[in-house]
Amino acid sequence: MRSCATPTGWPALSLLNSALAACVFATLVHHVHNAQFLDEYPNMPAWLSPGFVYLAWAAATAVGIAGSLLLRRGFRLPGAALLLGYAGYSVDGLLHYTRAPLGAHTAGMNATIFLEAATGTALLIAILWTVFSSPSAR
Repeated sequence: MRSCATPTGWPALSLLNSALAACVFATLVHHVHNAQFLDEYPNMPAWLSPGFVYLAWAAATAVGIAGSLLLRRGFRLPGAALLLGYAGYSVDGLLHYTRAPLGAHTAGMNATIFLEAATGTALLIAILWTVFSSPSAR
């Protein structure tokens, strides 16, 4: 069941699309860096492999894209829920710092972690803006 009219023309939708694209890019950069330098990231679990890192990126990104498609088709609640999950996944890259402090990571590690978290936060804001700026949210 659709929860609102199709959001075509929402000004916030282009903001959402831009934030999602930036987040997909940033998560890809972080996951590629993580996979390529997995042995150098401090205190990573021994079972974690580069293949699993890439699989995690693909699965998480599929959730985000599915959420975007649902939202654009007017399924506000499920679309927003999936997008919020994806944004949360992007921000949780900060969990690297529960394994080791900032200083134990290289500049490249810190840069990709912060880029991913920043774009995840921007996506979260864009999701909320989009959902609450729709005509039926008023």
